[in-house]
Amino acid sequence: MGNKVTKAIFPVAGLGTRFLPATKSVPKEIMTLVDQPLVQYAIDEARAAGIKEFIFVTSRGKGALEDYFDHAPHLEADLASKGKDKLLEVLKSTYMDSGEVAYIRQHKALGLGHAVWCARRLIGDEPFAVILPDDVIAADKPCLQQMVEAYEETGGNMVAAMEVPADKASSYGILDVQEEMGNLVSVKGMVEKPKEGTAPSNLAVIGRYILSPKILENLEDKQTGAGGEIQLTDAIAKQIGDAQNGVYGYRFNGQRYDCGSKAGFLQATVAFGLSRDDLRDDLETYLHEVLAARKAAQ
Repeated sequence: MGNKVTKAIFPVAGLGTRFLPATKSVPKEIMTLVDQPLVQYAIDEARAAGIKEFIFVTSRGKGALEDYFDHAPHLEADLASKGKDKLLEVLKSTYMDSGEVAYIRQHKALGLGHAVWCARRLIGDEPFAVILPDDVIAADKPCLQQMVEAYEETGGNMVAAMEVPADKASSYGILDVQEEMGNLVSVKGMVEKPKEGTAPSNLAVIGRYILSPKILENLEDKQTGAGGEIQLTDAIAKQIGDAQNGVYGYRFNGQRYDCGSKAGFLQATVAFGLSRDDLRDDLETYLHEVLAARKAAQ
């Protein structure tokens, strides 16, 4: 069903104030998780899902993000002259080809829906993905790839979903489920940041979406929702019940880390460190020592 999904929007215009003072000069998206910037994990996941065009919605002060994907001839020459071939390979794996990447400016922080709408002319009349680099997902098969495979059966609009504790539901967009279909659910309602005790389920939307171009039409009227922002959730919710472009939630296999929060970033750092053959032993030994010392001190 539907066209192939080859374009992805990466909304990266946020100021990252939760990570001040680091984000005073470094865009949050290039803060490193082990030895890769957050955004590299998102790019790798998009590539694995068949994405060919990468659209970044940025803001003032994000120049370092644009530079990150650029070629670095001086660094290349230096590594080559020192015979550091492995590092040279790593460097080249971060390059984006000319024309693969586009940058669009969001001049005012008016919400996620507005950030997506900013890219409308580059999307045109095609389905597209949205990836929020703050949500890092460790999975055997990358999350967006899982979704693209499911989308080929359903078409329409698909959001990544995961179960959250009831007391955390008010931080998310929550799905009102119509029908359970294995990993998929069909959706009869979506509520952005429901007041405590009013959530229709414990299935929360997280930062992966496959959307029909109808969503861009729905964003055209720039209606504000929760928090006075133009919410992507509201534009998706308008498609519920549409026979051609219905809405599905996809329960992905994998572990999501909220790297928009300091605690989540630290957890991801430990988890990704432990998953690395070159770091695991040292890190595990250190963590055991730290925990043993803390227990002894209590």
